[in-house]
Amino acid sequence: MSTTVTSKGQVTIPKAVRDRLGLKPGSKVEFKSGPGGEVVLKRTDEKRPPSRFLKFLGHAGPGLSTDEIMALTRGDD
Repeated sequence: MSTTVTSKGQVTIPKAVRDRLGLKPGSKVEFKSGPGGEVVLKRTDEKRPPSRFLKFLGHAGPGLSTDEIMALTRGDD
């Protein structure tokens, strides 16, 4: 992803990045310098986007016991 700096020093944050961070108008962000010269954009307000994995929580069921997993791993019948 790339963007262009305007004459005022402004850039548009690409939509994929805004979506990933859950940024909306009024969201607070911070720019930090990384050790390799990169710049990291971080959301700094208290609102965090929901985990994209949260919807899968509890869908696997109770699962197998450790003994059952070990038996499958070893090929025991």
